[in-house]
Amino acid sequence: MLPRQVKTITDARKIIKSRGISHVKVGVFDVDGILRGKYLSSKKFLSSLEKGFGFCDVVLGWDSNDQLYDNVDYTGWHTGYPDAPVRILPETCREIPFEPKTLFFLCEFSAPADRLCPRGILQRVIEKAKNMGFSVLAGFEYEFFVFEETRESIRKKHYRHLKPLAPGHFGYSVLRNSVDAEIYQQILDLSEAMDFPIEGLHEETGAGVLEAAIGVDSALNAADKAALFKTFTKIIAQRNGLLATFMAKWSPEWPGQSGHIHLSLKDENNNVDKNNVDKNSVFFDENAADNMSKIMHQFVAGQQKLMPEFMAMIAPTINSYSRLVPGYWAPTVATWGVDNRTCALRVIAGSEEAQRVEYRVGAADANPYLILAAALASGLAGIEQGWETEPKVTGNAYDQSFPAHMQLPVTLWDAAQRIKASTEARKMFGDDFVEHFAASREWEEREFRKHITDWELARYMEII
Repeated sequence: MLPRQVKTITDARKIIKSRGISHVKVGVFDVDGILRGKYLSSKKFLSSLEKGFGFCDVVLGWDSNDQLYDNVDYTGWHTGYPDAPVRILPETCREIPFEPKTLFFLCEFSAPADRLCPRGILQRVIEKAKNMGFSVLAGFEYEFFVFEETRESIRKKHYRHLKPLAPGHFGYSVLRNSVDAEIYQQILDLSEAMDFPIEGLHEETGAGVLEAAIGVDSALNAADKAALFKTFTKIIAQRNGLLATFMAKWSPEWPGQSGHIHLSLKDENNNVDKNNVDKNSVFFDENAADNMSKIMHQFVAGQQKLMPEFMAMIAPTINSYSRLVPGYWAPTVATWGVDNRTCALRVIAGSEEAQRVEYRVGAADANPYLILAAALASGLAGIEQGWETEPKVTGNAYDQSFPAHMQLPVTLWDAAQRIKASTEARKMFGDDFVEHFAASREWEEREFRKHITDWELARYMEII
């Protein structure tokens, strides 16, 4: 049996025993999209398949630097940081090519911690889509920088004067991807072996920046693949003496790094024509302008209207907002247009199979589960409430003026306040998640405010 053929607990037991595996690697993604996990003995793993196992709930109560939140109710010193229940997901079984003696399984938090689990939040929204009669397809695209550095060297250099994999701008360069073919090939091979297949990988414009498009899949699988892609791309880089980063903007000298999502809705009835061609897109209307159905207009309208309210899930770090400045391929207003890359929402008009919307506001640093949940939930709200889109943008959106209600929050603190006050966020994601997540973003902002930047020192020390 191959790992990706594993679907049930019985299958998982069979593959572990047939391969004589002594230890299994398991992991769960936290609020920041970081994979936290451990090795379990096969005995412990097999006994946990039915009943799950305990995982210290501190992973829901600390930040990306393992610093404890002081402003959340779910866990903390006041609860004693007990174990949270975690269930193993047999259908996520994967081989890790460079660890041939083990297998990897994703996990997710179960009740009561499921109300804060990013994967659980996305499943809640997918279930809503299903109840509305829709299935969801999604595909992620990521830009990421690669450096000729190690985890030790970046600290010795204090994150300054880093050496990129390649110098200067050279987008779509065959020269560069041929010279550096070994790391490209390892990323491609890994993506196939671990089932997050890449349909496009190329040099982007910027020093040492690559862009990868992960193949389209059902929404939950797409988020799993995106999250695993980010984690294991960083791993394969470090195993080669390199360092990959998905932070939104690492230097003011270079463009930021996006994390775009392509989304489409299908009719759950899965209608096909006599030639077995997919005819179940609810976004496509061959008789409408830009082939946009009424449902697609409503979906885009929902994404527009709620983007400012859901921004904390879309741009979740202090650094996210350094990317969101005009003129750097990153939208600053909740605009939409047809095949217009200056807009936050790019409608791609095409065939029955190709009609979709590209959610372009997201950066590479977003948690794939949470940004997809935000992009999908907002669109579903638009359908449910029959909202209408703002006027379509033609030309350069950066050069045009838009009303205040379309403006996006400009800081993480502002974004946290918007989601806390959002009725739709509470309806879609639950009060517990909204309160916890907003508090975690407020913590992030307060941690940042404790520090003095180089810019402040250079600007104020002598002159002010």
